[in-house]
Formats: sequence, structure tokens, C-alpha cells
Amino acid sequence: MNLRPLGRSGLQVSPLAFGCNVFGWTIDEATSFSLLDAWLDAGMNFIDTADVYSRWVPGHTGGESETIIGKWLKQGGKRDRVIIATKVGMELAPDKVGLSKAWIRRAVEDSLKRLQTDVIDLYQSHKDDEKTPLLETLETYAELIKEGKVRAIGASNYSAARLQEALDVSSANKLPRYESLQPLYNLYDRAVFEDELEAVCLKNEVGVINFYALAAGFLTGKYRSTADFGKSTRGQGMAKYLNERGLRILDALDAVAQRLNATPAQVAIAWQIARPAVTAPIASATSLEQLNGLVAATRLKLDAEAIAALDAASAA
Repeated sequence: MNLRPLGRSGLQVSPLAFGCNVFGWTIDEATSFSLLDAWLDAGMNFIDTADVYSRWVPGHTGGESETIIGKWLKQGGKRDRVIIATKVGMELAPDKVGLSKAWIRRAVEDSLKRLQTDVIDLYQSHKDDEKTPLLETLETYAELIKEGKVRAIGASNYSAARLQEALDVSSANKLPRYESLQPLYNLYDRAVFEDELEAVCLKNEVGVINFYALAAGFLTGKYRSTADFGKSTRGQGMAKYLNERGLRILDALDAVAQRLNATPAQVAIAWQIARPAVTAPIASATSLEQLNGLVAATRLKLDAEAIAALDAASAA
């Protein structure tokens, strides 16, 4: 597997990240373990989680995904083979939210304990916190890096202006900078990233690890009519994609997939991997079959004809 540099962090990551939001939510611990093992066996090394996963499930408080990863790591022999990315900032409780020094210092210890590791490879601000000065947040991260608890930092869900401002604060104060950005990006959701964020990332050599690489499953081709919404727990969220443009994208994916002997999902991910600004899209799997399909996507090389067809079909 050809690894890719993540920004200027020194971290080398696989061209696709495994989204661990499904751990403890739609798949149990045993299945999570088997998928993580298969991920490493396939030559991949990058996994992404967050302290808030999966607080939205009734009875959950957050930390469930990190806890499963920690139990998997405890089996031994895996830690040096995996790059672990997690996040802080989303609300776990009224007093457990944001990017203040006080909360980050508490949250990182909680994440380290759940992950059963001494260091987090990539610690990300899950969303911007305009109530906390950027300097306070970045100085706190600098302390964690100096203490050896974090190797590099990243941002998620930041606007272009705020990302650039954060980079400027780091530069002016000689502090560690955000080495990655986690934005919404896929063949359907292009504008959020391409309108302004892409230029900032390219100019500053910030790695991009975009989420919803398959548009919550829409780009797999599984949902082609309202009758398909009952196929999964995410089905009802497909309505926003099921329109003339969405169907045009699916038609283009079908055509390219048939010509290249691939699946629509593999083509959708390969299109992102081929984008100059993208380091590693994030995608989830709930079965070995799905995981093997994701791995195959990293080996699929799209020709100019395929990329042009997908670009045209997905144009706003």
C-alpha cells in the first residue's frame, strides 16, 4: 500500500481512512475487532473516531467507539501498525463541550484511557469553537504535543476563513498548526469544500480527510427511489440526494463502474482519492464484504475519461 503524507505532520497514512463511528452503534464489538484486523491485514493503517461516537444512540454517553478500539489495541501487537485519529469539541454534556484549555485537558485524558494508548496520532478539533480564542486552543495542543500525548493536530468542520486564521495564529506564535482538515466532501456534496476550503488546504499543504465519502451510502447506488429508504437506518436521510442531479451522478457511476469492472462505491471513492487536495477520504463498513470493497477502491485508477464523466455529472 502506498502511504501518503498527512500535511506536514510526518504521519504517513493509507489513501483511505476507516470511519469508526459505526463501532458500538450498527456493529458490535466482535465485528469491529474483525474489521480492524482485516483493515490492517489489507495494508491500511488509518482509522478515525471521536469522543462523541456514539452519544446519539439511546443509552450511550459517548466514548463507545474509542472504548472498542482500546480493547482491540489491548490484544497487543497492533499499536505501531495503526494511525489513530480522534476528536474533541462536540457536546458530551453541558460542561463537556468546546475547545477550551480546561476541557481539552480533561477530554484528552479520557480519550487516552478509553483508547488504552499513551499517544493519539492525530487529535482533531471536531468543530470550531468561536467562544474560545484560537490561541488558547492551539497553546493547549502545543502542551499536549510537548508532553508526548498527541503527535499532530487537525481541524474538522471549519470554514475557510477560520482555518486560515488558525494557521496564521500558529505561524505568528510558533505553535503547532492544524495539519489536516476534515470537511464534508463527496461527488454530491462538492461545494462546501471546493468553493473556498480547497484553495486554503492546497496553499498551506494541509491534508484533507473528508467525511461522508459515500454520502451516507447514497453513492453506493443502494437508494434509487423512496421505496429503498427502508434498507437501512440511514435510509430516511437519502431524500436530499434523490433528485435529478443525484440520479445523474448515479448514472455516471454506473457507467464508469461497468466499464472498469468495479462498483459505484469504489468509483466514487477512487474519484476522491484522485483529487489533488485529498489525502484520504473516510468511509465506514459494517461487514467484511463492504470492507474489501473499500480496499479495492484504493487500487482503482480512474482514467481521464472516467474523471471527466463524473465531474460533468456532479457539476452543480
